[in-house]
Amino acid sequence: MGLVRTLIDCDEEYVDSRLPQKLTELYDGDLHFGASPGARPYVIANFVSTLDGVVSYELKDNSGGSTISGSDPGDRFIMGLLRASADAIVVGAGTLRDVSAESLWTPEYVYRDAKPFYAEYRVSAQNKPEYPLLVIVSGSGQLELNRAIFRTAAMRTVVITTSEGRDELMRRGATTLSSIELHALDSSDGSIAPLAILQLLQSQFGVKTILHEGGPTLFGQFLAADAIDELFLTLSPQMAGRKGDATRPAFLQGVAFVPDSAPWFQMVSTKQRAAYLYLRYRRLRT
Repeated sequence: MGLVRTLIDCDEEYVDSRLPQKLTELYDGDLHFGASPGARPYVIANFVSTLDGVVSYELKDNSGGSTISGSDPGDRFIMGLLRASADAIVVGAGTLRDVSAESLWTPEYVYRDAKPFYAEYRVSAQNKPEYPLLVIVSGSGQLELNRAIFRTAAMRTVVITTSEGRDELMRRGATTLSSIELHALDSSDGSIAPLAILQLLQSQFGVKTILHEGGPTLFGQFLAADAIDELFLTLSPQMAGRKGDATRPAFLQGVAFVPDSAPWFQMVSTKQRAAYLYLRYRRLRT
């Protein structure tokens, strides 16, 4: 019996099955990704949101996605499946700060019960390394280097930053950690162009598929740069609300589109477990 149940499947790009049988059963279907529409990797985003659109409570020790999802097994399983599918995972410095210092961006870290199935899928079916490349985007370079991701030998972590951020990371001792690679890209205002990030990952690391795990501002920059191809969105059955000037972000922050330029998406699938919905959308392009 599947962990989640498929309600709608509109994927017209179906090809022969790639998921191992056990993952196909748990996901109640197969999982395929298309080719990038341009000379860059294919980018998938994943978020969990309350019914009223909040992705973080922005409270100490309660800012991560698990507070929004209630650590729902279906959400965690799908997150692990997406991690197992990707060549690289991209996260912003804010998202990194919101999770435990012991967090690892590996498939089994979020859903341990499927560890052998993720490994079979990733290594045997896709011929990928054991773990995806982890990419941290930080313009300032103000990262806590005692985190597990920077001190786990099996993980390869790339920090993409500015020249000022590189200097800050070197001052903090980043170059003494063998698992970290620093790459400084041009920046006039402290931000880093998404397409420059993608070009670097494609040319220097051979990345073809990227999982974007936020945060909302970095996601907004990628969407504004037309660099998001799919969105996986878990809809959690709770409401967070907003009051006064309290900051409780949605999954898209920092950009505002007008009707003529607002991105449109088409539904690929809808899955369900208990009161949770797991939505998948693909970017519409003319």
